[in-house]
Amino acid sequence: MLIDCDACVMKGPGCQDCVVTVVLGLTAERTGELRIDDEERAALDALARSGLVPPLRLVHAVSSVEPNTAAEGDPAADAV
Repeated sequence: MLIDCDACVMKGPGCQDCVVTVVLGLTAERTGELRIDDEERAALDALARSGLVPPLRLVHAVSSVEPNTAAEGDPAADAV
């Protein structure tokens, strides 16, 4: 997983309660890209679920949203 703090929309207000800041020591002023593998992600998620560290607050902005093109009566049309 690529964690790119510079592309995170939570950068600034969300940094104080993010595992990247608390555990890994990055700050809003000193950010960049960080790669973690699936095992590291699972370990951080387990620590966050147990309340020992805050969760990853990474949120990427959506550049565009595709319109729902499902036909009427299609279950996907009701999922929006």
